[in-house]
Amino acid sequence: MAKVESFELDHNLVKAPYVRQAGYEVHETGAVVTKFDLRFVQPNQDALPTGAMHTLEHLLAINIRDYVDGVIDLSPMGCRTGFYMICWGEHTPEEIATALEKVLQIVLETTVVPATTAKECGNYRDHSLFGAQEYAKQVLAAGISRDPFTRTV
Repeated sequence: MAKVESFELDHNLVKAPYVRQAGYEVHETGAVVTKFDLRFVQPNQDALPTGAMHTLEHLLAINIRDYVDGVIDLSPMGCRTGFYMICWGEHTPEEIATALEKVLQIVLETTVVPATTAKECGNYRDHSLFGAQEYAKQVLAAGISRDPFTRTV
């Protein structure tokens, strides 16, 4: 059976919010892909409501690309405790955390959520800008650790 990196992580030991390099792949051509765990809330203790998470997904996916080169995808975790971000090239948790802090500030200043029509979004009715902003405030107030096991902000 294949191993899934996130299923190997002891979710009882991590201390959210944090950014963690969750994967690093080098293709035979030399192309590098890096995966990051952007954890917003403590696993098994909290979960982002779907409306807030969905709105955060839209705002992060659009805005993080202004601060991080080579973003392939930013997707919510099924457990609703954060997001995975996959990028071309080598990036550090410090770089990603700094970019995330800037983007969460943008979330706080947002008045209109992009791509929320039936044409643009598969569940356009399930958004909460208020919820997204409350979680952005919570993460920024706690500080984004660059280490998942030791709070270093």
